[in-house]
Amino acid sequence: MFGIVAAAVTCLCHVQASFGSPTIKAPTVQLDRATFTGVNSGNVSQFLGIPYAQPPVGNLRFQQPLAHPPYHGYYNVTAFGPSCIQQSAAISIPYNVSPIALEVIGGVFGNTTNPPVNDDEDCLTLNVIKPTGVPAHTKLPVAVVRGFETGQSSDPSTDGGAIVQRSLDIGHPIIYVSLNYRTLGFLPGKEVKEARVGNLGLRDQREALRWLQKYIAAFGGDPKKVTIWGQSAGAISVSLQMLTNGGHNEGLFRAGFMQSGSPAPVGPTTASQPVYDAFVANAGCSHSRDTLQCLREVPVAKIRAAMNASPSIFSFDSLDLAWGPRVDGDFLKDDPQKLVSQGSVSTVPFVSGDCDDEGTLFSLSNANLTTDSEVQAYLSEFYVKNMANATEVEELLKLYPSDPTQGSPFDTGLQDAITPQYKRLAAIQGDIVFQAPRRFFLQHRSSKQPTWSYLSKRGKANPALGAYHGTDIPEIYGGADLGDYFIRFVSTLNPNGKTGIPWPKYTHSSPQLLTLLDGSTPLLITNDTYRAAGFNYLTQLSLEDPL
Repeated sequence: MFGIVAAAVTCLCHVQASFGSPTIKAPTVQLDRATFTGVNSGNVSQFLGIPYAQPPVGNLRFQQPLAHPPYHGYYNVTAFGPSCIQQSAAISIPYNVSPIALEVIGGVFGNTTNPPVNDDEDCLTLNVIKPTGVPAHTKLPVAVVRGFETGQSSDPSTDGGAIVQRSLDIGHPIIYVSLNYRTLGFLPGKEVKEARVGNLGLRDQREALRWLQKYIAAFGGDPKKVTIWGQSAGAISVSLQMLTNGGHNEGLFRAGFMQSGSPAPVGPTTASQPVYDAFVANAGCSHSRDTLQCLREVPVAKIRAAMNASPSIFSFDSLDLAWGPRVDGDFLKDDPQKLVSQGSVSTVPFVSGDCDDEGTLFSLSNANLTTDSEVQAYLSEFYVKNMANATEVEELLKLYPSDPTQGSPFDTGLQDAITPQYKRLAAIQGDIVFQAPRRFFLQHRSSKQPTWSYLSKRGKANPALGAYHGTDIPEIYGGADLGDYFIRFVSTLNPNGKTGIPWPKYTHSSPQLLTLLDGSTPLLITNDTYRAAGFNYLTQLSLEDPL
């Protein structure tokens, strides 16, 4: 569920007829001294499972990624590569959820666990999907799918071919690139910091962006017109790629598009030492003098089991992630929100948006909390755990009361209150990780670079979940209006065009949102001023006590 990063390389040619018809011959591309053979599907050519870095196996496990050596020979790239090793996303659904809500939740989670069908350590591959017949000199755009906790570039719900086809239909052809990166690459701990191997998943992404600079022109893409795009953890990844290196992006991208994710309030990697220690113990390395080296040498089955033994995003810990980015003093030198305040941000145009009910999915597994005191204790343990007293939590609970008419799913009255505290927790968790950081980011950057923002309220009829986290993904892949805005932004750095209503820039004095609605008025411009007191207080708490 956490996941998409997309890089987009924009088209200079807007004539579909130039490269719209499929050819019988399989498409090929030359990279270094190698020939890569892909597959055609209608108006789209696909090159799948291309290795972009050396396999992180053996002694390269838990090491920074190394560039792939020059290619030689022949590569048949007609199938997705394996996904990276990741946790099984199990969730305990509370007994008191209505049968209709259970049906909706079952549609989201399947049988409540969705481990990848095919995973492997040798997983650092990417996929290039482009209009058929694009000459190498054409100079077009790109997109990428992954997450901190779950996800894979071959996910059928994120069909890059559909985006490429839609880009042809509206006269803004782009190239779509999806990539795998190590979710296992977010191991925290002082040992990780000292070895400078923190945030390896983000470093994998950076290596893939360098690969694009070197090779995307061979596919007809323009390396100077790359837009990084992501959903959830992918969106947070986009924001952190904008913040690292003092904001200098090395020319790797020219824009960012973030769906449900902004610079999240995360603390030092050493503060999560218990996660590392437990992982080491579960992998059988506790008695080693060099625990990191031991982790590189144990069988991969032990690594997978140790990861599954740690809390997942759908465990009771919820959005206090065991596997996520941390301040390592190297890739991330400070709390991302402090980096934003310091101006350590790449000055590229960006879009950042949210779904209205970001927290509902992540509040099901702690729906057994039913009293004020239980919620207060929970927040103190997971979200404001370093505070000296309970005053801050008490103030937070005043701003987010247990009144279900004020909770999430928002604007649903007394409905969806599956427990006395569920909607309250959903509001707090959605705002502290998603909504408040988005507004903070936009308010600090909208005067320094072109910015746009949206709010998706579509899907309010989903029982218990409302417009939940991820419901805007089909808006991009399904050829809906947000998808057209996205394609035009990738192509021209301006989301506006022939379809949809005018989408104004977001400014500090006029913080306007493109709001996506169900019903006869699908699009509306609204103001980003809701829950201001709650957002401001959550931001204050986050700066004092990051996750």
